[in-house]
Amino acid sequence: MNLHFYKYQGAGNDFIMVDNRALLFPKNNQTVISKLCDRKFGIGADGLILLEDSNPLDFKMIYFNADGKEGTMCGNGGRCIVAFAKELNIIENNTTFEAVDGAHSANFKKDLISLKMADINTVEEFKNHTFLNTGSPHHILFQSDIDTVNVKEKGAEIRYGKPYFEEGTNVNFVEQIDDNSFKIRTYERGVEDETLACGTGATAVAIAANKTKKTNANHIKLEVLGGKLEVSFKIENHNYTNIFLTGPAVKVFEGNIVL
Repeated sequence: MNLHFYKYQGAGNDFIMVDNRALLFPKNNQTVISKLCDRKFGIGADGLILLEDSNPLDFKMIYFNADGKEGTMCGNGGRCIVAFAKELNIIENNTTFEAVDGAHSANFKKDLISLKMADINTVEEFKNHTFLNTGSPHHILFQSDIDTVNVKEKGAEIRYGKPYFEEGTNVNFVEQIDDNSFKIRTYERGVEDETLACGTGATAVAIAANKTKKTNANHIKLEVLGGKLEVSFKIENHNYTNIFLTGPAVKVFEGNIVL
C-alpha cells in the first residue's frame, strides 16, 4: 500500500497526519504505526493522527502514540489536525471536531491555533505533586532548576510507579519563571521519553499552578523545549471552564511511503 502522509509539528511536538476519510489506513496494525513513527526506520514522530469523517461535526481525530497504541487526547495534535483540516479545505477559520474525549472547538488567531479543551472539575493535590486529567493524565512536580533533571529516567520511574503502574501517566517537571510564566519539561507515556512539548501537559500545568496558588492569573504562558504555548481559562464554582490551549501548528513536509 502506498501511503500519502503529511508531517506537522506544534511547538516541537511532531505528528504524522493521514487523510483517512476513505478508511484505507490499517489502524488496527500497531506494528505499522510504530514503524512509521520510528525516527530511524520510519518517518519519525511523537504520534500518528488520522483524520476521518464525522457527522454532524467537521471531522474526527484518531490519535496513536509512537508505540502504535491508540492514545488519549493530544492537545498539540489537536491543534495540528485543525491546521491539516484547513489545508484539505475541510474548514476555514473555525471548527468543531470529534476526539476521543468528546467535541473540541478551535479557531485561528493569525499564525496560531487556539483549541478549546475539556472542562476540569477535579484537581488532586498531594504533598509533593499535583495530579489531574486534561484529556490525558498528568503528574505535576513544581521544583527549581529543571534543566538538571534526567526527565527520561525520573519520568519513567514515576510513570510506572505507584499508583499508576502499567496504565501509566505523563509526568511534568515545572519551574516558575514569574507570576504567570512557567517552564515545563515533559515525559510522555506512549513515547516513553521526553518530548519537546505536550499540549495536555501545558494545560494541566497552568491549571495546577492556579489551583495550588502559585499564580492568580487565568492566562498563563508556558515555555517548552520546542517553543511557547499559552493557556487561558475561567473559574466557575471552583471548576475550570472555557479552557483554551494556544500555540503554533506548522506543516513540515508531505510525502509518500510504502507500507
